[in-house]
Amino acid sequence: MEVRSESEVQVRSEKILPLQGQVIQRTRLKVWFIRVCSSILIWTCLVQLIAVWELYQPRLFSGFGGYTKMSVHVEETLPSPLPLLLARNYTNNGFLQVSCNGGLNQMRAAICDMVTVARLLNITLVVPELDKTSFWADPSNFDDIFDVRHFIASLRDEVRIIKRLPKRFSRRYGYQPLEMPPVSWSNEKYYLQQILPLFSKHQVIHFNRTDTRLANNGIPLELQKLRCRVNFQALKFTPDIEALGEKLVRMLQERGPFVALHLRYEMDMLAFSGCTHGCTVEEAEELKRLRYAFPWWREKEILSEERRSQGLCPLTPEEAALILQALGFEKDIQIYIASGDIYGGERRLAVLRAAFPKIVKKDMLLEPGELRHFQNHSSQMAALDFVVSTSSSVFVPTYDGNMAKVVEGHRRYLGFKKTIRLDRKRLVELLDLHHNGTLTWDEFTAAVRQSHEGRMGQPVRRRVIADKPKEEDYFYANPQECLCEGKTCDDLFGHDNSTAVQ
Repeated sequence: MEVRSESEVQVRSEKILPLQGQVIQRTRLKVWFIRVCSSILIWTCLVQLIAVWELYQPRLFSGFGGYTKMSVHVEETLPSPLPLLLARNYTNNGFLQVSCNGGLNQMRAAICDMVTVARLLNITLVVPELDKTSFWADPSNFDDIFDVRHFIASLRDEVRIIKRLPKRFSRRYGYQPLEMPPVSWSNEKYYLQQILPLFSKHQVIHFNRTDTRLANNGIPLELQKLRCRVNFQALKFTPDIEALGEKLVRMLQERGPFVALHLRYEMDMLAFSGCTHGCTVEEAEELKRLRYAFPWWREKEILSEERRSQGLCPLTPEEAALILQALGFEKDIQIYIASGDIYGGERRLAVLRAAFPKIVKKDMLLEPGELRHFQNHSSQMAALDFVVSTSSSVFVPTYDGNMAKVVEGHRRYLGFKKTIRLDRKRLVELLDLHHNGTLTWDEFTAAVRQSHEGRMGQPVRRRVIADKPKEEDYFYANPQECLCEGKTCDDLFGHDNSTAVQ
């Protein structure tokens, strides 16, 4: 037998050990490679399964729940999110930045308009900036209120929407976009003829005001329907807002029917409108000082009683109590106050609470910790009120501001749910006649009900007033083009059911 010296064995071991290390390393690489490939394959299959599920789920379950497709939308909730759509392929003409102004619902309507303008001009829309400098000074960004991923994905077949401009157009790199407010109440010809040519020169345009920049009427049908699609499908609130809003609705519904009363008797509205009926002298002076403090509230000297007689003031809490009673609401009906802080606090709510003891507000139904995240964010609080108001048995706004109009439109879309549009000019006349003893309670009640028979949210054609867009019916309060299809519009609204003014 061959006997190897100790030195030979050592040399052979030194040669074998590196080879063993290489074999082990290769084995580990193979195992790692197999795991990576397997993971990729599994995730790819999972994504495909999810896509197929989202595509076929509505069809699989469309036969359940007793729902029959009709020309009029009758869902109790907004439609489910659409499956991922193919991105629209088009030549991009530029980038549009927008800074929305006003409160939540004013900005909501503006966002719908700006998406529609972007689609019309084949331009890329940057996710809108929300107003942070208004009376409410709400620091919320778009994605604090709306589900930004759903917003972008649900419209990708119509408009390209991005979260921020490409770096080459950033102000940090010295690029200055063209800043301008588009002309109010403009139709598609204005944007095609006046705005589109500006993109070829500037590439980026920043609209620094966006309220009411698209006309109510005279817009092509496909654009009107896109405005509705953005409003009713793409603009979903964040999951946190949706969940808390739905919790409020459940709590209220478990106790029975409820009225959402949009009591717009808040400091900003009273200061802006100059309405001081029912206020003390000190309160009237405080509201006047506030009006002077904000430069964009241009009308400074306002005659409150004259404004009230014209129907331009929100009803006071005391007036609202009488009107609700006259309309036939029982004492034990639940009333949800959908608003911010009432000017004058509980002192001004005393009469309303005495007439309707079951008055509730957000902070009465929820634990303090549940609302803490939304405190000092007026738009997020307004979003909660929006969810409750669209789901209420009856909606009664005491002023026809943006929330009243947009909620009314949503309730029409959900099957013409009852919305009582108060005729404040007529009501002020009746209230004064009742207070001075001219009208008895029975006469007052009969007059109030008779004057509101046709103001309960029934199907009606939008009122058009030539050359007076501010006075005609607002598109988002009555988006009739989105409430019926083809010939069924005549069945819904009637051939002669029009209040158009020539």
